[in-house]
Amino acid sequence: MNQPKLITGLIYVGVIAVLLSACSSEQGTTAATTFTGLTSPTAPGSLGPHLAVTTDDTVVMSWLEPADNSGYALRYSLLQADEWSAPTTVATGDDWFVNASDFPSVVPISAQQWAAHWLVKRPGGNYAYDVALAISADGGKSWTAPITPHTDNTATEHGFVTLFPWLDALGAVWLDGRYMTPDAGDVSDSDGQGDGHGDGNDKGAMTLRFARLGYDGKALDDGEIDNLVCDCCQTDVAMTAEGPVVVYRDRTVDEIRDISVARYVNGGWTAPVTVSDDQWRIPACPVNGPTITANGENVVVAWYGAPNRESRIKLAWSRDSGQTFTTPVVIDDSSVRGRVDVALLSDGSAAISWVAKTDGDNGQLRMRTVTSAGDMGSIEVVTEGTYSRSAGFPQMVRAGNRLVFAWPEHGETRQVKTAFRQ
Repeated sequence: MNQPKLITGLIYVGVIAVLLSACSSEQGTTAATTFTGLTSPTAPGSLGPHLAVTTDDTVVMSWLEPADNSGYALRYSLLQADEWSAPTTVATGDDWFVNASDFPSVVPISAQQWAAHWLVKRPGGNYAYDVALAISADGGKSWTAPITPHTDNTATEHGFVTLFPWLDALGAVWLDGRYMTPDAGDVSDSDGQGDGHGDGNDKGAMTLRFARLGYDGKALDDGEIDNLVCDCCQTDVAMTAEGPVVVYRDRTVDEIRDISVARYVNGGWTAPVTVSDDQWRIPACPVNGPTITANGENVVVAWYGAPNRESRIKLAWSRDSGQTFTTPVVIDDSSVRGRVDVALLSDGSAAISWVAKTDGDNGQLRMRTVTSAGDMGSIEVVTEGTYSRSAGFPQMVRAGNRLVFAWPEHGETRQVKTAFRQ
């Protein structure tokens, strides 16, 4: 897999003036916003940040970094007040599939039951790798030997995993290439917005699959959600009042790659529903997945798209646990490059983060808030620096009254950086 395209060399800017030119006429009042930098617990060479939140609103950040001897280590740290705890190592390996777009995670499922995943190469092709999944029964202090949630035993891709709590068990969804020919048709899309698999000539198709696992690692339920999806865009899941909703970049035989959701109701997954009929026809995966969050029946989905080469960040609301969605609003269309994240705030509005390229080789990690009525705050700049086509994916979560950010900062020494906004 080629590397995705994102900001590198991001420079934390402390108290930053709100961006003056926004895409919407309903901008908020120009003001200054405080983003507080945090001393990163990560080592030089770190990449692939992932943020999650415990049941008591403690932020968990996981990442990859080079191991002492060879290979990589999956590590995590807890945000305690204004400091990250000393890192804890979950696992190490010298046969892992490591890249900036398909990154591991450490996720609290309950107070004591945690789960972690990473990717392990297997013989049979350059892009043959499996999901390794470990479980902790003591809040991340110790971990089981890894298991594999898929049992097809094919030398194909298995990744872009989302782990989530599900009915007193562990839920997992992932992209599964069991029906694809190994190493078939890797291409980069033509608009310079993504690298990826799936040029329309693949033999077989990428699928979206799920598993529900007991804390002993045994499968309670598993199967296929969608039999044709975009090949390497991130997945995401939110738990609603009626059960889990998965969001992903879908794919048609005519190479339309818009955003779909599927809901788990009455013991099975519903047929996919398109969130927005963007009609983005693209003959390759843009490596730019959607994001979702929920509170009760309220659901928010945000995503990047570039139909007709018009790049934009969009957002849609659902008031019925993901059955239907409002007409999307455009959050930003000023040189945006995607890599979105979303969080619901205590007042019911949503916060969205994304990446944009500015002048020359410069780029920004941006955010703004929007209400369910479509009223938008001003665009704020979390951090800025050199834009590069290869890096990783910023993360954003809400914990209590804070928004916490993590992003991959490249340069001579690559490292994951963090900050928060009160």
